[in-house]
Amino acid sequence: MAQFSKLDTLLAIRSTGVVPVFYHPDAELVCRVAEACYQGGIRAFEFTNRGDGALRVFEHLVSFVRETCPDLAVGAGTILDAPTAALYIAAGADFIVSPALDGDTARLCNRRGVPYTPGCGTVTEITAALELGCDLIKIFPAGTLGGPAFVKNVLAPLPRVMLLATGAVEPAQENLSAWARSGVTAVGMGSKLFSAALLASADWPALTAACRDCLAWFSAR
Repeated sequence: MAQFSKLDTLLAIRSTGVVPVFYHPDAELVCRVAEACYQGGIRAFEFTNRGDGALRVFEHLVSFVRETCPDLAVGAGTILDAPTAALYIAAGADFIVSPALDGDTARLCNRRGVPYTPGCGTVTEITAALELGCDLIKIFPAGTLGGPAFVKNVLAPLPRVMLLATGAVEPAQENLSAWARSGVTAVGMGSKLFSAALLASADWPALTAACRDCLAWFSAR
């Protein structure tokens, strides 16, 4: 089951504002990445369900995090249906993220008290997600939808909705500052943060420093 309550998980995402998004089949490497992010101030980490054996890697990650990074909420991403969400929740997921909105998954997560963040691309989809009890809604793919300008336009009629932008988010001051000024609650960042060169060199101090910089840039709204 989840380590944190729904409220505590949402507060962790909202207070830090940057959620790394990562997948790799090597469980030990995933743990090293999560630990480096944690040392840089990250308090919510999304592991994506994108390969064979991903659930086993996730289980290993959850065990490691609870012992080594006690304040880190670990979520499962790329969850497309309720049965898969149930497996990850049973494995300890603190939050569930999807590229699309699925009603059955929303209802399951609500019953389990786990935040469900579905991907939405229109105001109609966002309001449908709100009606299903989703507190934090993913704007995806954020770059294709119009970037920070899209967030500003959505928040005009829906000023209290919490949005997580994923896609076209870069670990650079100008980019993160633009997202922060748009009013977005948080951003998700994947391959641009975890470059192939960084992973090959296992330069974890560099990743820690990058996370620390990203948090500082995003918080300077």
